[in-house]
Amino acid sequence: MSGLRPLSTAFHAAARDRLRARAEAAGLDGLLLLRAPNLAYATGLFLSANERPMGLWLPVAGEPVLMLPELERENSEAAGIAQARFYGEFPGEVPPVLWMLDEIGPRALAIDSLDAALLDAARARTARLALTDHAMAERALKQPEERALTAEAAAFADLFLQRLHAAAGDIVAQGGTEADLMADAMAHARGALFARHGEAFAGTPMGITASVHSGPRAALPHGAVLPRVPRPGETLIAGIGASLGGYHAESGVTLVIGGIDADQRAIMTAMQACNDAAVAACAAGRTCAEVNDAALGALRQAGLGEAIRHRIGHGMGLQGHEAPWLAPGDDTPVRPGMIFSNEPGVYRPGRDGYRTINTMIIAADGVHVPSRFQAETPIDARVVAL
Repeated sequence: MSGLRPLSTAFHAAARDRLRARAEAAGLDGLLLLRAPNLAYATGLFLSANERPMGLWLPVAGEPVLMLPELERENSEAAGIAQARFYGEFPGEVPPVLWMLDEIGPRALAIDSLDAALLDAARARTARLALTDHAMAERALKQPEERALTAEAAAFADLFLQRLHAAAGDIVAQGGTEADLMADAMAHARGALFARHGEAFAGTPMGITASVHSGPRAALPHGAVLPRVPRPGETLIAGIGASLGGYHAESGVTLVIGGIDADQRAIMTAMQACNDAAVAACAAGRTCAEVNDAALGALRQAGLGEAIRHRIGHGMGLQGHEAPWLAPGDDTPVRPGMIFSNEPGVYRPGRDGYRTINTMIIAADGVHVPSRFQAETPIDARVVAL
């Protein structure tokens, strides 16, 4: 049995205190949180995100108030928040978000998400309305409990890759397809995840997502998994996401069917240099945009600039993709507590594609990489033996 458990009510209470401090510093009376990940962060409630708005009014002074559709009344009790108010149904005679603002009264507040069609009516109901996601800014800096969940999730993303590496040769030799490869490794990794954590984490998001694609279609960064048999000499890209207690991690690798040739080895070596440059730039506390430039610069130096199709990485936490972004245009300084993917990619349309993925946890003493498959499987070992 693992000692890990879902985040506690004390964690969420402390998160609410940090959010109150952000609101007070911004000169606000409080925050209205509507985005599902923000609600989960502040309350521990992982409710189904659908057309019915769900909210938390978090005043700087006073007790928080859950504002939910009537059908979530019983589920709301799990948050341990004493005050809750409920509306009947969506869309309602008064849109639910405007109902929430009526319940709050004319305060100076920030709201994390708002339909543009409601903007004028929302402004009329508030003393001051800021369209600012303060919760996302706070969520970017993960607490130790959050980092532990991400690190554990990364181990199960790695487990998928370990199974794929070990079993793919036999499966392909018997005529197995990309879909067969994914199904086998998925059953292995998901089964292990639920066997270890299923009881303790019941009721929280937990699972494995994956893609496995090969040959010329590996040149598509978001290729679909097809009933296609990988062929000798082709690359096989596997990108894996795993989540535990709502927190996400990623691992990924490029394998080669049969054996690696000199051209493939050169590309995979350049991708390792790209990965390492991202780690070094994060450790140095560069801005997110500078990390992206440093990492992709290694690919450009290797003559692979025209094969770049995407940024080096993205934030991870309660969402698989969340701010900040290791990409052009994001000048956020990298700070301890942040978690990112590190995704070198080389794509040659009509020919082949390559991508690796590591999870990076930024700490005061450097960058921790809980994704271990690449470190434990050198480039020349990334072969699917037939």
